Amino acid sequence: MTDVVNAGIAAGTEGKLIRALDWKGAFWVAAGVPPLVLFSIGGIAGTTGKLAFAVWIISMIMGFLQSFTYAEIAGMFANKSGGASIYGATAWLRYSKFIAPLSVWCNWFAWSPVLSLGCVIAAGYILNALFPIPAADSQAVLDWIGAHAASVTADSPRVAEYIAAHAGTPPEDAVKAVLAADGVAALTPMIRNWSLVSFSIPFLATANINATFLIGGILMLIIFAIQHRGIAGTASVQKWLAMLVLIPLLIIGIYPIVSGHIVASNVTGLVPPTAAYSGEDGTWSNGGWTLFLGGLYIAAWSTYGFETAVCYTRELKNPRTDTFKAIFYSGLVCCLFFFLVPFAFQGVLGHAGMLAPGIIDGTGVAEALGGLIGAGRIVTQLLVVLMILALFLAIMTAMAGSSRTLYQGSKDGWLPKYLNHVNENGAPTRAMWTDFAFNLFLLAIASDVGGYFFVLAVSNVGYIIFNFLNLNSGWIHRIDSGHIERPWKAPTWLIGLNTVLAFVNALFLGAGAKVWGYSNALWVGFIFAALILPVFAYRHYFQDRGRFPLEAMEDLGLSGQNLGVRKAGMLPYLALGGGLAIVLFANWFFQLPA
Repeated sequence: MTDVVNAGIAAGTEGKLIRALDWKGAFWVAAGVPPLVLFSIGGIAGTTGKLAFAVWIISMIMGFLQSFTYAEIAGMFANKSGGASIYGATAWLRYSKFIAPLSVWCNWFAWSPVLSLGCVIAAGYILNALFPIPAADSQAVLDWIGAHAASVTADSPRVAEYIAAHAGTPPEDAVKAVLAADGVAALTPMIRNWSLVSFSIPFLATANINATFLIGGILMLIIFAIQHRGIAGTASVQKWLAMLVLIPLLIIGIYPIVSGHIVASNVTGLVPPTAAYSGEDGTWSNGGWTLFLGGLYIAAWSTYGFETAVCYTRELKNPRTDTFKAIFYSGLVCCLFFFLVPFAFQGVLGHAGMLAPGIIDGTGVAEALGGLIGAGRIVTQLLVVLMILALFLAIMTAMAGSSRTLYQGSKDGWLPKYLNHVNENGAPTRAMWTDFAFNLFLLAIASDVGGYFFVLAVSNVGYIIFNFLNLNSGWIHRIDSGHIERPWKAPTWLIGLNTVLAFVNALFLGAGAKVWGYSNALWVGFIFAALILPVFAYRHYFQDRGRFPLEAMEDLGLSGQNLGVRKAGMLPYLALGGGLAIVLFANWFFQLPA
């Protein structure tokens, strides 16, 4: 064992990743995936209504089944880092040089936004703790109303506007509502409304450089500093964070079930809502199915995410055995949390409770967690700290995995050369800085109230594209690369089932991308995915003169630049055509409720 570690350290001094992890270390690094359920638990509840907990369970089962394909192909490439997209991309190399980098790029721009989205929510918690917005029924607001009661009367134009917007409201109630709104606005700390600059990005969203942006940027720098120490240090921090976060979260998920606090009517009569965030039960119409598929679309961004456990194959001491263990046990833990937490939330809060603004934007989840166990003020404040730690856990996982995807993509000749660099601790720092810069841009968008779900919806376009390509890479590798040793081999029937699920994911993409308030999310995602094509063309044809690095060819058991025989023939092209046809048909056929 000492020899292995010493060899790894020596490799690190030559600018390579260091073999410093066992499967438990990779498991802890991937332990940031279960808290992802908290990122979009409110959004999925608003979109799918009473179906929300079932959506999470269905999506998690799909993610667990799909992981067995990823476990097999990860074991084929013990010398690669970067995760399933890297291992699967090699299968497409024979059929199109441009498909391989597309898979890697789509995986990266799907995972990387966890940094910005997580920092937005964490910044919201910090702002709520330090500069809270007073509640309309708080004593401070009531005192303000008492002192300014004469400022609004029944014949004020604003009262008439309120009554017009809220038909049937008595004038005296309208006066109280307007005064309460004025009181909240007057007592809201200035920093909550402060903005250095806000501007619209054509065809995308509105960017906002505000307090959320600044706090989020600082948090990302802290996480960067931790990961600068290398994967072993990152795994150590993740282990303690995970135990602090996941054990209480598990207790909170179990307690309402065993204590009898689940209300049966909240988890029965499963139908989609009449419209997104309507709070009313609808029917299984075309619009209802569209909302349901939209929920499965966005849930995949979280439930499939534990595939990041195989991002660290090049850093495992014994990749032959540890690769499968890391993804398998990560998947089991995710099943536990993605089954329990949404069920407990919905069972106690009900559909109406899940539509609270703090649940939808993530900043009120800690209070909701406290409500699940009947916690008092002190415990609820501790849960706020727990939520911030949970977000750190998820962000750490995302930066570790996505930066290694960039690094290995550069090593294999798909992404820009400058990303092919690690520091003395074996950390891919240039890739990490690239992650940081990209997420500062996303942070500006997500810091705006309307931008959060736009970033999520567009990034998930890339994630579904990656999953489609990778699930098909399983059978392509079986045909073309049967000569490469597989330390763990999935049952053939499961490879076949996961191929079917690839096309199911294509259905989710076509129908679901439009559900999240941005009708052009699918097309923006396609455009962003296509950005890699000129980047790869410059790297491959201009910098590398049309040749791939020798290491990349050797990993496929090939010599020189001969990519080998296309044993699968036309089948990969038919799979691509079929997947695209399903996406386009689903996007045309499934329509949101009127």
